[in-house]
This record gives sequence, C-alpha cells and structure tokens, in this order.
Amino acid sequence: MSTEGGNRAVVAALLANTGIAITKFIAFLVARNSSMLAESIHSVADAGNQGLLLLGGRKAKKEATAQHPFGYGRERYLYAFIVAIVLFSIGGLFALYEAYHKYHEIAAGDAELADGWRRLVPIVVLLVAIVLESFSFRTAIIETNKVKGKVSFATFVRRAKQPELPVILLEDLAALLGLVFALVGVGMTLITEDQYWDVAGTAMIGLLLVTVAIVLAIETKSLLLGESASLEAQERIAAAISGTSGIEQLIHMKTLHLGPEELLVAAKVGVSRGSTAEQVASAIDEAETAIRTAEPIARAIYLEPDIHRADYVPAERPEAPAPTSH
Repeated sequence: MSTEGGNRAVVAALLANTGIAITKFIAFLVARNSSMLAESIHSVADAGNQGLLLLGGRKAKKEATAQHPFGYGRERYLYAFIVAIVLFSIGGLFALYEAYHKYHEIAAGDAELADGWRRLVPIVVLLVAIVLESFSFRTAIIETNKVKGKVSFATFVRRAKQPELPVILLEDLAALLGLVFALVGVGMTLITEDQYWDVAGTAMIGLLLVTVAIVLAIETKSLLLGESASLEAQERIAAAISGTSGIEQLIHMKTLHLGPEELLVAAKVGVSRGSTAEQVASAIDEAETAIRTAEPIARAIYLEPDIHRADYVPAERPEAPAPTSH
C-alpha cells in the first residue's frame, strides 16, 4: 500500500467526520436525542482519530538518530493503537454511559420529547450524514482495492502492515452502522413516542464502537510487537540470496518490519570453505543488492557468512500467516 493512498482515505474521512460532527451536535441541541449525542461524540472521536493517523505518519518520517538507529517507522503503529483506545473510551464507553443515563432519566419521568419541526431535524441530519459517510467509505474501499490484491477485505485488515487503511475501513464501517442504529432509534421514538427506542439505539452504538475498538487494538498490538515480512516477500528475499554468486546456501533467515515500508533482514549464509575474505565480502555485497532489488523496502540487511556444510538440511518452507495472524 502506498502512503499516499492511505493518507487520501484519512483526509477524506477527516473532512467528512468534521462536518458530520458539527451537524449532529446541532441536531442534538435541537431535539435532545441521546442517540444523536452518542453519534456526535462518535464523529468527534473519529475526526480526532484521523488527525492522530496523519500525525503518526508525519512523525514516522523523522530521520534515524543514535538513540533510535532504526528510525521512527513504528510511530504509525503506535498512533493506530492510540486510535483504538480513543474509539473505545471516548466513543464506545461514552455511548454506553449515555444510554444508561437516558434510561434512568426516562424511568424518572424527566425526559421530554421534542415537538413540532424539531422532531424531524435528527432524521434529516442522519440521512445527510449517511450520504457523506458513504462517500468517505467509498474512498477507503477504492484505495484498498488498489493494494489488497485478491484477498478479502477481512484478510486485508488482518494482514496489512500499513495501519491507515484498515483503521479507516473499520471506522467508516462502524460509522455507517452507527448512523443506521441512530436512525432506527430516533425514527422509532418518533413513531411510537417511546423513548426507550432511543436508549436502545444509543446502546447499540456503544457496543458497536467497543467491538471495533477491540478488533483494532488486537490488530495493531501485533504490529507494535513486530511482525515478519509476508510469505511472498520472504520467498523473494530467499531466492535473491540463494541466486547470488559465491553463496552456496541460505542457512536461516529472519525478517522484521521496522515500519510499514521498512524491513529488517538478518540471515546466515553458507560460503565455500576456500573462499577468501575478499570473495566473501563481494558475495555479501551482491546479495544485499539482490535483496533490495527483489524487496525494495528491505532497508537494514545483516548477512553473516558461515562455511557451507554439505550435510546441512534446510529449514522447512515458512508457512503462510494464519488468518488471525494479528
């Protein structure tokens, strides 16, 4: 995935959610529906999250330092994890609290329904918000289709090394479903004049956001811990090393993502017993060039030479990551 594509989806979502949040707050102030307040806070949280993703992308571009010799690529993972926390706390837990509060307010007889034209404002706002959110979701889908290949969207979310598009996909999906829940809650409240429908809609929004936040936290946690390159990338790197003149065998290899577009490769390679130091150094240089040609994101490469052993049994072919790899 290109960073540009991810940023385009983030910016689209940021603009949509900022406008939606303002209109939702106005609708809440007019009609006082708890579903509208929950959705307002949800949109504010989403807009803040998109800001965090953009900030993480900017910080990840900082040059490496003596204290951080491998750079700051994982800043993008860190900020994606913060997004999950924000969505869980500000979005999900607030909506659940608002549902609890509104329930007791209704039970105590203190809740009042809006009258006249004010009752229709939330419906209009929610319908407009659904249209705007659909455009944002469409942008995220278009950008994802450019990079996900033949895998499903669920598999893409689980295996992507770049956090921006998976986060935006899940946030936009949650936003659309949340709007539907709010529309049902507000609409049924208007039809039946039973405000417990509003409570139910608010509670559903809260449960939805908590669920999405947990999924995001699980996905980004694995990226923060450090994941290896994809099976396809490992095979390309292995082939590049094995095909280098002067290297007799690939003894073992490990890879680690330092960031979405930065890969560390460490391998032990076998060379001929009679090779001179100059020949070994030349073979390693050629292997590094071949690796970077096969996998351009391989930035840090460490190759350790060893004597070729005729009785060496190569390790089994690496298995493809499980669907729940994160």
